[in-house]
Amino acid sequence: MKALVQGWSDATLLFAGIGAVLLLATAVAETLRWRADGPSAVLDNLVARIRAWWVMAAVVGIAFLGGRTGMIVLFALVSLFALREFITLTPTRRGDYYALLAAFYLVLPYQYWLVYADWYGLYTLLIPVYAFLLLPILATIGGDTDRYLERTAKVQWGLMISVFCVSHVPALMNLQIAGYEGRNLLLIAFLVIVVQSSDVLQYVWGKLAGKRLIAPRLSPSKTVEGFIGGVASASLLGAALWWITPFTPWQAALLALVANLMGFLGGLVMSAIKRDRGIKDWGHMIEGHGGMLDRIDSVCFAAPVFFHLIRYWWT
Repeated sequence: MKALVQGWSDATLLFAGIGAVLLLATAVAETLRWRADGPSAVLDNLVARIRAWWVMAAVVGIAFLGGRTGMIVLFALVSLFALREFITLTPTRRGDYYALLAAFYLVLPYQYWLVYADWYGLYTLLIPVYAFLLLPILATIGGDTDRYLERTAKVQWGLMISVFCVSHVPALMNLQIAGYEGRNLLLIAFLVIVVQSSDVLQYVWGKLAGKRLIAPRLSPSKTVEGFIGGVASASLLGAALWWITPFTPWQAALLALVANLMGFLGGLVMSAIKRDRGIKDWGHMIEGHGGMLDRIDSVCFAAPVFFHLIRYWWT
């Protein structure tokens, strides 16, 4: 009971801090826009992004109030929207009908039910083993062999990125960590805050000091200076947030560093897919941010590694 009360106290303090940061960002953005000589697309985009962050923070806060069930439902919906974006922007044919039906209405909900039931041995194997074998079989039912390998791989990797990887975020609540009972929701907050902050700080450092492009063919806006400054700053933020985790400050910094590196590499992978499809954003669901996948691309790659590092070393 004491641990649960402490968990809610820490969560309240954390969300108060997030609210203060967003209030400051809103005040600065609105002041800049008010002092501007005329309409500015850059400032309008900044204001839209901050307003979207307010909405996203509110949604996550409501899910926090729902506890474990609320977070699982939230990320199941995130996976649904993300998978829809992934499939929409990749080629499909009539022969993919049964594979897509299974992906959306069987594999996705079953994956999150397994997370809810805490069936670790199956939710870590369902998609990378059983779904990877089942989906190509279903895709052969229609007898359509045109671009068969590409179409099958599309559905498989859509599930891997949008469902399997994302489901490891709420799965953090299943970890049994001695002395940390009732506070696992804060592990989710730690992961999301650190990785999302890394994205923002890489952008800021890139604008302030960026000179050398790090991967011009994949992401023309990412620079070496932005990468180093953003990852280092977000890792220090992780160290500062050690008090909401079961880690010491240096452990929190190290785990934040690993999550940020995986998030950066995940962002490059998702950028490569977008370049292959000839698009700038995955969608337009979130004003100023693009689609759902644009917002969670780094979390997708960071979550499974973060989860398994904690499970191996702390449980």
